[in-house]
Order: sequence, then C-alpha cells, then structure tokens
Amino acid sequence: MRLMTEHIQTQAPVESRDRFAIARYVENELDPTTDYEEIVFLVGSYEYPWLLRKSLEFALFRTYGVPHTSRILKATGQFERHGQKRYDDTTLLLAGIAEKGIDSEYGKAAIAGMNRFHGRYNIQNRDMLYVLSTFVFEPIRWHQRFGWRTPTEKEKLANFTFWREIGLRMGIQDIPETMADFEAFNIAHEAEHFVYDEANHVIGEATVNVFLDWYPAFVRPLARQVIYSFLNDRLLKAFGFPKPNKVVGWAAKSGLWLMGRVMRWLPPRRAPFLYTDIPTRTYPQGFDVTELGPTQAED
Repeated sequence: MRLMTEHIQTQAPVESRDRFAIARYVENELDPTTDYEEIVFLVGSYEYPWLLRKSLEFALFRTYGVPHTSRILKATGQFERHGQKRYDDTTLLLAGIAEKGIDSEYGKAAIAGMNRFHGRYNIQNRDMLYVLSTFVFEPIRWHQRFGWRTPTEKEKLANFTFWREIGLRMGIQDIPETMADFEAFNIAHEAEHFVYDEANHVIGEATVNVFLDWYPAFVRPLARQVIYSFLNDRLLKAFGFPKPNKVVGWAAKSGLWLMGRVMRWLPPRRAPFLYTDIPTRTYPQGFDVTELGPTQAED
C-alpha cells in the first residue's frame, strides 16, 4: 500500500497572497482546449477543493436515480455490504486522475481499472454518457451557486474537455463535441429517466447511510434532511425520499452560500489539497491505485 504524492506541475502564482491570482493566470496564460488538465488541477486543488469534492459526491448520487444503473448496482450488493469502500475507491480513482493527469501512471491505471470492472456488467452507453455529463455540469452548477467566485468560461470549457478526454479513453461513444449539446443531453436524460424504482431507493438509502456514518448519531436525522435538500424534486421522487424540511434546506444552502462569501476574503491556499494523500476510512495507511475497485470475488 502506498501513496503517490506527485501531481500536475503548474507555473501558476500559487504562492501569491492575491485571491484572484490563479484566476487571472488561467484567463491570461492557459488554453482550455490544450491546458485543461492544469486548469482542472488548479481549480480542484487550490480554488475549490472542498466544494468540488461535494459537487462530485452529489453528481454521482444523481446517477443512482436512473433505474437501469441502480438495478445493476443493487445486483452486485456492493453498496449494502461495502458502501464506504465503494465511496473511497471511486473518489480516489477520480481525484487521482485530476491530481496527477490522465496519461500519468496513476491516470492510466485508474482508467484501466474502471474499464475492467465496468466491463463486467451490461451498462448501456447512454448511462455511461449520463454519468460523465454529471461530472461536467454538477461542479459547474455548484460553483456558480456556492463558490467564492463564479467559474470562468475557460474553467467551464476545461472541465468539459477534461472529462470528455476521460470518456473517450473509457470507450464511451457519442460524446457531444460541445458543452451546449452535452448539457442538453444531461437535462433531457434526467427528465426521461428519473423515475421511481425500488433499486433506486435501495442504492440511494445505502449512499445516504455512508454520508450519515461520518457524523455522531444525534446529528444524523438533521444531516439526512440536509442531504435531501440538495436533491431536486424529480430526484427525490425517483429515490422515494420525502421532501426535506424547508427551514433545514434553506439553512443548509444559505450556509454554503455564506461560506463562499467568507472565503472570498480569506487568504488563498498556497499548497495543493491532494485527496490522494489524505488517509481514508478504507485505506488509513495508504493504497495502491491498481487495487482500487471491487474484486471479482466481491461481486
């Protein structure tokens, strides 16, 4: 088990005390169609590390509202038996690619691993395409709503290009070539496929329980309401979840918005936040990227 501490190199002024130095560097020096990995790294490891992580958690959560996806996941039993491991594996696979690069040793191993264990199941291309779209657009939506600054057009395009490149390496077909077309697909897919199914509820509940397990027992009823508040009505119905308490929902969203306003005036991060260097519940002593994901024996 080991940690790999290398990360994408950048010439950005990360030592600057100017809160907007990185944003100006991206705007003036980088091209989102060729420098997308550096831009994604700067945004995720310096500008919005916590918010990006949360947005991706809920991006993946949304995909479980599609019955074809949730039925496959329910059949494996992974979420009920190994929910925290599933969460840690997915986060480490995706975060590591963003931190170290798509074509790094880590990135190649992570993509090969995802292709290997996704290949065991009858996953439709449109479902893989939808999952990919959530990784593009949920972070953008969260940053627009709760970030300490609005993401720039270059940052949005870089995020799209980054995930599109990963999708191509995973063999996903018919990935739209423009952000507008991909977002239209994302919206239409949710409108058509977010419908209630028992499997949605089972996987949704297992996911909520992973989140709740991070908190003391007395906080969990309130935390559950907070989680529900970040799911829209269509998704709540698809999971069979009740609508959240309106006051709790307002407080949770207002708190995130306020955090963004406060962060705007705090000193910028001067060292990257690397999720792959942080001990997780599943791997407190570190991990090897080639061992992430379910084994055939676990399926």
